[in-house]
Amino acid sequence: MDFANFLIQLLNGVQYGLLLFMLAAGLTLIFGIMGVVNLAHGTFYMLGAYLAWFFTSQFDNLLVAIVLGAVLAVAFGWALEWLLIRHFYKRDHLDQVLLTFGLIYIFQEARSILWGDDVHSVAVPAMFNGAIELTDNLSYPVYRLVVSAVCAGLALGLYLLISKTRLGMKIRAGAFNREMTESLGINIRFIHAIVFALGVGLAAVAGMVAAPISSVYPGMGSSVLIMCFVVVVIGGIGSVRGALVAALMVGLVDTFCKVLIPQIAGMAVYMLMAAVLLFKPEGLFKS
Repeated sequence: MDFANFLIQLLNGVQYGLLLFMLAAGLTLIFGIMGVVNLAHGTFYMLGAYLAWFFTSQFDNLLVAIVLGAVLAVAFGWALEWLLIRHFYKRDHLDQVLLTFGLIYIFQEARSILWGDDVHSVAVPAMFNGAIELTDNLSYPVYRLVVSAVCAGLALGLYLLISKTRLGMKIRAGAFNREMTESLGINIRFIHAIVFALGVGLAAVAGMVAAPISSVYPGMGSSVLIMCFVVVVIGGIGSVRGALVAALMVGLVDTFCKVLIPQIAGMAVYMLMAAVLLFKPEGLFKS
């Protein structure tokens, strides 16, 4: 592999890893802070992709589609937490699994009714439709760099929110000791609603920015959900920093194995997870 090909695969791995982080960050926030096992998280990614396709077809502008879709996804997450999720905080994880597993079927059927079962494509915005020439024969799409930049910017924003703001302090306090946080007069239900809506919004935005790359199709959330759980387990349950490091590791391992050793590419990520858990059963970082 020459340097240009190596650079392309490196950029692909980083872009895939950052996209996985967008998904896994929401999942690890919901589980680490709220204690909710959310199997329906992948369907929020699918929801974002379909919203991007629908609004782009209406307004012919992906940026407008992302803004509108993100607002709707956050509002949907808030409503879902208020209607269903908040009633399961103190229930067994099995009850949460059954609820969110049932939501997968509900969302899939709703998607089929609203938008059908066809595969759709989302056009890359004209301003990002070019490519950067690496050699005479190799180039790299500008839009993939934009996706990486957007995901990295949102990762930085999430870090600043959790670590540097008063709301972030309340979120961390609620994750550490819910009862003590409530005794200090903090409305923990309001905090949980914000966290769940934020998690849904992150997953939906990931689906929206990925739509021009991966197309939009039924069941697209199922495969990413498995990868999300792998990232959360490797990084450490409840750790946003761990989710970022693990997502980049998974993205790079998956990308380079598909190119260099495709025979084991399907299990390389799971081998990585097994190796990490062998030496650090709690994951790379603690929450």
